[in-house]
Amino acid sequence: MKRKIYDRLLDWKNKDNGTTAVLIEGARRIGKSYIAEEFARNEYESNIVIDFSIAPSDISELFEYYLYHLDELFDRLQIYYQVKLIPRKSVIIFDEVQFCPKARSAIKHLVADGRFDYIETGSLISIKRNVKDILIPSEEITLEMYPMDFEEFLWAMGNYTLMPFIRKQFESKKPMGESLHRQALDYFRHYMIVGGMPQAVEKFIQNQDYDEVDRVKRRIIDLYRNDIRKFADGEELKVAAIFDEIPSQLQRHEKKFRMSALAEHARMRQYSNAFFWLSDAKIINCCFNSTAPNIGLRLNEDRTTLKCYMGDTGLLISMAFDEYGDEIKDLYKKLVFGKLEVNEGMLVENIVAQMLKAAGHKLYFFSKSSEDSENRMEIDFLIAKSKITSRHNISPIEVKSGERYAFTSLRKCRAKYGQYLATSYLIHDKDLKIEDDIVFVPIYMTSLL
Repeated sequence: MKRKIYDRLLDWKNKDNGTTAVLIEGARRIGKSYIAEEFARNEYESNIVIDFSIAPSDISELFEYYLYHLDELFDRLQIYYQVKLIPRKSVIIFDEVQFCPKARSAIKHLVADGRFDYIETGSLISIKRNVKDILIPSEEITLEMYPMDFEEFLWAMGNYTLMPFIRKQFESKKPMGESLHRQALDYFRHYMIVGGMPQAVEKFIQNQDYDEVDRVKRRIIDLYRNDIRKFADGEELKVAAIFDEIPSQLQRHEKKFRMSALAEHARMRQYSNAFFWLSDAKIINCCFNSTAPNIGLRLNEDRTTLKCYMGDTGLLISMAFDEYGDEIKDLYKKLVFGKLEVNEGMLVENIVAQMLKAAGHKLYFFSKSSEDSENRMEIDFLIAKSKITSRHNISPIEVKSGERYAFTSLRKCRAKYGQYLATSYLIHDKDLKIEDDIVFVPIYMTSLL
């Protein structure tokens, strides 16, 4: 499947020319190993893939015993994998490098040697046990990989023409037109329900059987739960409690994570490590409250108040409706046609968070409580412009689902903080329009904001 990270890898190879190694980091089952191996096959004359999740101890120990005898190290790798390495024309892939921290630490010496390129892939890269007693190499650059975005989903479906037109209409701020808007929205609903995990997308393309798609997603969810039990290092119960609570918290109207749902007297300081573990594992996307919608959102960050979104909306749906069992196919069909009596705001806001994150935005929202109704407001997301100017750097975003909605908070925010604000967006399921200086964008344009 075509992935955008391929072009970023190509840019790294051409510009750095062996002076750095690249680490592809992301959640389990999002296609890191696949894209690394595809890139190696296409862009190099030969490659060696060392999968540390299954490699024998003899291979792992090479990076400890022969680090100062690299000729011997390379000879042994070539013999074991039966591949001839060619200086400056070969790449060595350290797959699942978290299982061999010594190999990751060795990158400094391997890059300095300069003979070959190095690509690392891994999940749970920054948890304590995987960085204990090693020096993280400064020669390592990181590319974060996410579930497939909407454009990648369209590519997988064989559609290469729709997204360029969507981009053109967004840039010119013109509507799609009824027919193409409906087509884009149909594709998007399938994308939201299937999700962006490559195995689920592949299964959907093969036969469009939602039962099979759901089984794939549940296996991934089970894998995440097993990782929590195995790697959460004393925080297993807290991490599992947060993970299982995500659907019900997103079902709430304001969607801020209520700590009392975890334990009667729970406080963020008691659970902060558990939230960070899930975030480091790329299983969730944390969205923090910024106490003022002005430049430097992080400077105003309140880490005691957050929203907790699933990294993939398709997985969220399988978690939220896991009691349906064999009836899941009918439920999915109702979701596709918008005929399920469910709070779709949960799914819509989660997919917006997912798309903003994949597009490179940090996730913030704005919540201000006050007895004065004019000062009380809730803005779903705040994003910063890519280029800072003296004023108007932050775009407030409201997300709406359903036929009828109000956007009182957005208007109050614009009136009170207008000097800080750039374009204001309202994301909905209708076509693009501009009204009262607010840009109403269809949800499938979210990644373009």
